[in-house]
Amino acid sequence: MLNDEICKLRDKLNKSIENGDDYHVIYKLSTDLDELIAQYYKNIKNSKKKVTWAVI
Repeated sequence: MLNDEICKLRDKLNKSIENGDDYHVIYKLSTDLDELIAQYYKNIKNSKKKVTWAVI
């Protein structure tokens, strides 16, 4: 599930920051996390549209 992927990637990003990994690694993890979060909210938005149509 997308939520699980977000949590795993967030943990990986946090560990990378704590370990002082290379900036490019941290940046890549951060942007990947941003994309997953954006997809998560897009899915929520789309599911609300489906519910709205079903109620009408």
